Amino acid sequence: MSNHALAERHRLAELLTAAGPDAPTLCAGWTTRDLAAHLVIRERRADAAPGIRVGALAGWTRRVQAGYAERPYEELVRLFRAGPPVYSLFALPGADEAANTVEYFVHAEDVARAGENWTAQPVPPGRAEALWRRLPLLARFEAGRHSPVRLTLARPDGRSLTVGPAGAPTVQLTGEPAELVLFAFGRGARTTLTVDGPPDAVEALRHVLPLPRP
Repeated sequence: MSNHALAERHRLAELLTAAGPDAPTLCAGWTTRDLAAHLVIRERRADAAPGIRVGALAGWTRRVQAGYAERPYEELVRLFRAGPPVYSLFALPGADEAANTVEYFVHAEDVARAGENWTAQPVPPGRAEALWRRLPLLARFEAGRHSPVRLTLARPDGRSLTVGPAGAPTVQLTGEPAELVLFAFGRGARTTLTVDGPPDAVEALRHVLPLPRP
């Protein structure tokens, strides 16, 4: 059985190592050091992890993350590469694969695509399908709830899904599953997606979610 989360964990660790601690990422305001600290506390500090999503707890999470960011960068990458400790929820059977396949793929691309001369790399077919299976829920709760237009997310092979407000003008984004996942997570400006739709609808979408330039 494929373990896509484990493969993406190791890919992300290699990218972090190659980039060094002070490289930019697509996470606004974060260097690779900040990203590495985030990855470590997410699975090793249960007291701080909720603040990643819950605004009321974000202050404590920022303080814990800042403390970890002061550790040697090589230690942070090593801890992340080693995987979750036995006391972590992510160590439960199946939890790493379910929770981290998309998380680590997106963060790996946050490092890989941060420079101006980035190139989209091929994604193994099995991993592309795993990303596609997770896209409907992600699109609905990430991109779909912010979009002022109806979104059709389409693959080159013709498969598609639609999210967003019913009755609104439709904008279609076409590309590989990996590119669609990155769009859903707000990284659309650094994708190879093709965007089609009424110009006014495309511009309305661009005001709330990043899109690739024509």
